[in-house]
Amino acid sequence: MKPIAILYSTVDGQTKKICEYLANHLEQSHSKIHLYSLDEFYEEIPSYHTIIIGASIRYGKHNEIVERFIKENRQALEKINSAFFSVNLVARKTDKNLPETNPYLIKFMKSIDWKPDLTGVFAGSLDYSKYRFFDRLMIKAIMKFTNGPTKTEKPIEYTNWERVKAFAENIKSLENKNRSNSLQEATA
Repeated sequence: MKPIAILYSTVDGQTKKICEYLANHLEQSHSKIHLYSLDEFYEEIPSYHTIIIGASIRYGKHNEIVERFIKENRQALEKINSAFFSVNLVARKTDKNLPETNPYLIKFMKSIDWKPDLTGVFAGSLDYSKYRFFDRLMIKAIMKFTNGPTKTEKPIEYTNWERVKAFAENIKSLENKNRSNSLQEATA
């Protein structure tokens, strides 16, 4: 069976951490996983069974490399199983933590001509000590505007790992669905 590629675009590392969790969880079901930063992925998409793309938000947008990659590879992505998830602090709110309710994911999906088999959204983490001065000011302003914490002693991890695990299980379902379809085609 072909491997799964997990590609990530991250600013502060939380998206990579989520991708590593997905990789570990999927490897437990004997899937072969290749993990890449999106800007270091030079492989042929058809050599993979599934492509998972995780991207973080900074100042309301995903990194432009994410949109460019998807637009340049849309046709190849449509021929295999695919999943996309967004990581952002707005998803810490229960009314904005689903693909159907997260404004950043909704806006992004409307901007591209691609429908992955699975979409997800996860809350990121907040660590003011990691941010440069300007970023710290901007993020504090955004957090104040969205009723979030503007001062923290320690980093706050908002990621709901049970939801990440459920996303991994849904990816496994894509794998199993494809195996069933392949078996039916082979016996037809």
